[in-house]
Amino acid sequence: MCGIIGYVGEKNCTPILLNGLKNLEYRGYDSAGIAVLEGNSINIKKSKGRVKNLEDLIEKDLCGGNIGIAHTRWATHGKPSKENAHPHEDNSHTFALVHNGIIENYKELRHFLCEQGYSFFSETDTEVIPNLIHYYYEKQEKTKDGFLQAVALACKKLEGSFAILVLCKYFPQTIILARRNSPLVVGKGKNEYYIASDIPAILEYTRDFYFLDDNEISFLESDIIHFFDFDLLEHEKELIHSSLSRNSSNKNGYEDFMLKEIEEQPQAIFDTLNQDIDLHLSSSFSQIYIVACGTAMHAGLVGKTCIETLCKIPTFVEVASEFRYRNPIIDSHTLCIFISQSGETADTIAALKLAKQKKAKTIAISNVMGSSISREADVCFYTYAGPEIAVASTKAYTSQVCLLCMLAILFAKQLKTASDKDLEVLKEDLLQLPKQIENILEHKDKIQILAKQLAFERDMFFLGRGIDYTTCLEASLKLKEISYIHSEAYPAGELKHGPIALIEQNTPVVGILTEEALLEKTISNLQEVIARGAKTFIVTNQELPKNIFDFVFTIPKTSRFTSPALSIVPLQLFSYYIAKQKNLDVDKPRNLAKSVTVE
Repeated sequence: MCGIIGYVGEKNCTPILLNGLKNLEYRGYDSAGIAVLEGNSINIKKSKGRVKNLEDLIEKDLCGGNIGIAHTRWATHGKPSKENAHPHEDNSHTFALVHNGIIENYKELRHFLCEQGYSFFSETDTEVIPNLIHYYYEKQEKTKDGFLQAVALACKKLEGSFAILVLCKYFPQTIILARRNSPLVVGKGKNEYYIASDIPAILEYTRDFYFLDDNEISFLESDIIHFFDFDLLEHEKELIHSSLSRNSSNKNGYEDFMLKEIEEQPQAIFDTLNQDIDLHLSSSFSQIYIVACGTAMHAGLVGKTCIETLCKIPTFVEVASEFRYRNPIIDSHTLCIFISQSGETADTIAALKLAKQKKAKTIAISNVMGSSISREADVCFYTYAGPEIAVASTKAYTSQVCLLCMLAILFAKQLKTASDKDLEVLKEDLLQLPKQIENILEHKDKIQILAKQLAFERDMFFLGRGIDYTTCLEASLKLKEISYIHSEAYPAGELKHGPIALIEQNTPVVGILTEEALLEKTISNLQEVIARGAKTFIVTNQELPKNIFDFVFTIPKTSRFTSPALSIVPLQLFSYYIAKQKNLDVDKPRNLAKSVTVE
């Protein structure tokens, strides 16, 4: 969602902050702003639209300061506008603040502050925070400690989620930051610190990071860092070195991050598979829940098939935003697996905390080391996909599918619920995936030609059975996300229960056929749409009758459990090339954000 960047040190902060905002553009936003502390005044510039608009506005106005904060806003409370953009100030212009998250009790706080004589100039929930800090600051000694006390007292009054960076004009070398349920990372340099909501924003400057925990405050100057809880009890924090390189978050010659990340899938899968996984699965687990959102949830559906088949344990896949509110029946005999690319998905983290309250064993799967979900869970396993910048997930998804297959193999081996021979065959199939995806990518021109033919369709349908239906869901989501074409995914056997009413002459239907046991039935379902005039486009690794379908793209043979990692690749390309044909912003589709850190 929104992006945060901050800097304190010896350098001119303006170009660093602007560059950080550009690095965060993938998160999705509608306005941007910057605040630089120069002498004893805070210079703020804000604009609606892209960071380039802010950059044009600034020109040479913000050149002197070496401490500042900046923000890209994704509108929640209040429309996209200059007035609603961050940073926000208190009435006295003493404090400037940027904020990610949602303050759930902002109306009550706003009413309280109005009674104290404060005025508000935006529609945002955020504006209550600097005014609340000022309210408490007026009751403290006018020192750095008083500044810190005021921020801590304000944080304790806030309900909801927040990551904040605060400047005070009276302390021109100090930034105070705090978080609850919204990510913040501090990068350490030489006599300087970089603050961001996500590592890629500051990866080119440092690879040494502090990850703030919930209900934690940090006090920063160029050569000083302190960490406290909200009661201002100080504690130490580990500095973590990241192995990510600066180039991993660059386009490296590709026109778009999405295409780069599609083509990085062989390496991402290889790196994910090339890790040691050691976890003892107790035979006392009576059920497994896989909890995630969006694309990660689709990976969970593949994991469900693999785990249930190999491990013989009932496995349920839940959307995190629903799971946490329906009082799920889980206990100490339940294993819960939580999947989040960013590791900061708000609903998934909340669901994880609920599971821990109910004494369930928790496993996290994340692509970001040190993320909130990785620190909350009992155990975390990583997908080594590297930074995924494009909003539409590709390499993280296929890496999640492969990691879930690895876990299923490990569990089945421990529980002795599958033969060693079958598990070895599946291992070999996993290891072949990188080369097989390379083979698919070598034929992407065929997909590009097809995409040009279908780029301006209004509706599209994806049909499959068994594990192929999970791929249909993910393929349909990709098409929606970046091409804005309405699409639906259905189990092919459900056609006659309603959806076939939508099929008419030349309706595009994509069929996925890798389930050998269900091949004939799926072909029969597809013939039903052909009889009603549909155009059919098939992804398969099976031998099909000739001259039935309009287009067939053949992928390599593999296990039914690993087939989703192959069958999705041509459909990722399909969505990508359709969006390009329509001249859309592939990496930053409208209304979407990479990391959904609010409900």
